[in-house]
Amino acid sequence: MTLQTQAPVNGVYPAQALEDRAYGKVFWRIVPFLMLCYVVAYLDRVNVGFAKLQMSSELGLSEAAYGIGAGIFFVGYFLFEVPSNVIMNKIGARVWIARIMITWGVISAAFVFTSSETVFYVLRFLLGIAEAGFFPGIILYLTSWYPAHRRAKVVTTFMSAIPISAIVGNPVSGLLMDGFHGTHGLSGWQWMFVIEAIPAIVFGIVTFFYLDDKIRDARWLSEDERNILAANIEAENRAKASSPHSVAATLTDPRVWLMCLIYFCFVLGQYGLTFWMPTIVKGTGVTGNLNIGLISAIPYICTFVVMLALGRSSDRLRERRWHLVLPALMAAGGFVAATAATSTTVAIACLSLAAAGAISCAPLFWSLPTAFLAGTGAAAGIAWINSVGNLAGFLGPFLVGYLKDFTGNNSAGMYFLAATLVVGSLAVLTVPAKTVNR
Repeated sequence: MTLQTQAPVNGVYPAQALEDRAYGKVFWRIVPFLMLCYVVAYLDRVNVGFAKLQMSSELGLSEAAYGIGAGIFFVGYFLFEVPSNVIMNKIGARVWIARIMITWGVISAAFVFTSSETVFYVLRFLLGIAEAGFFPGIILYLTSWYPAHRRAKVVTTFMSAIPISAIVGNPVSGLLMDGFHGTHGLSGWQWMFVIEAIPAIVFGIVTFFYLDDKIRDARWLSEDERNILAANIEAENRAKASSPHSVAATLTDPRVWLMCLIYFCFVLGQYGLTFWMPTIVKGTGVTGNLNIGLISAIPYICTFVVMLALGRSSDRLRERRWHLVLPALMAAGGFVAATAATSTTVAIACLSLAAAGAISCAPLFWSLPTAFLAGTGAAAGIAWINSVGNLAGFLGPFLVGYLKDFTGNNSAGMYFLAATLVVGSLAVLTVPAKTVNR
């Protein structure tokens, strides 16, 4: 008698109980660890927003120049994303993710030597090259463990590292900048870069010894557990008959380009907010880097709660499109309302709405392309979508900075971010529901 034909025990078939137990083991083995890695990654990517509070005046950076430096990271990211993910698909996540983390940690620490606008641009560009492939590599890695109907909750949990990095990182960044300023002749922002780079190197080394490349390598699962999880992934890949199976076919697939447009709009809203949050909070009259860090963490606390709730709801209802559209429109409303805020309290409430909506879109989005991409097509497609989408990480900070320089306030930038989120929402509704609501 097979597991599938045995009688249920307390209403649960033995095969289902085995599967649930196996996925529980997988979750606690890899997801919290990957979250910690992403917290470190995101902190090293966006701590430049705090460094700006001291660095801009010391180096003489204009608002637009800072925006270029913050965003040029994504140019390097864009150029090396697809090659990085294809390499990882061939040699495995354990070696490649470790390499990425150690490299970016070293480069992040090198920001201590920033002495001019040019050096700032070069180091941000190199940081983008070093980190290219990390996020899409993790998304690809998770698709090799989880089938589509379990994926939204897992990806959302993993990406809750974004608000966690801000909740923890913003106050810590402010504390480091105030507490170490002037020590051994270095500014607070220089100490911040060095100290916050250390975890990336440490976790990179740990990754090499801790991760398993695929289900069949997981000695911490029983043979039955490995078999049932591997069978689920193999069955899902067979069902993706329309998936492009080469890099060239993937990059010319209209569905992939639609995903690029959607993700571009959502990422623009996310990074336009993230890189300028400390500056916006300071503009409401808050003084002191630690105070700015504590207050700017509030929107990310709201984001953390909303992200987890939406991820669970999306998997439970197996509905993907409206779980993207509604948060995006909520974020657009938050950005517009923020332009009329007359106090720090009202501004933070509006920014909380904007952050919760815009940042929650990112993990929920990945349920769309992973519903039809598989194999080499998934490696190339996920990387390409993330690459094109993250060009918004260059455009968003630059345009917000340019519009602030041009108009003298933040309102035009907030309207721009709201408009892009509306465009992204409309694009989501063109995706056939039957393709993604499986």
